[in-house]
Amino acid sequence: MIVCHCMNIRDRDIHAAINWMRTADPNTIITPGKVYHALGKSADCGGCMPLFLDTMRGNANLEVPAHLRGLKQQISRESHHERRSESHRIPQQIAAP
Repeated sequence: MIVCHCMNIRDRDIHAAINWMRTADPNTIITPGKVYHALGKSADCGGCMPLFLDTMRGNANLEVPAHLRGLKQQISRESHHERRSESHRIPQQIAAP
């Protein structure tokens, strides 16, 4: 089935890219951008994105590796005290007339 008409991407192309990435690196986090890159293509109009994502989700190899699950929460809890409480923005400077 054609998923993206603009870039001529089929569902089997998406599955093949995901399977290839998982085989090449079992610890990788697979994203739509990585799938497009693996196919040598890029998103054009974005109209296919819902179907593209549904196709990706249908692949058993898309799962995040078990040892990486929950990593964000763990890091967030450990480094909470390191975050700045103030804004990171530089104050606006008023130009001299």
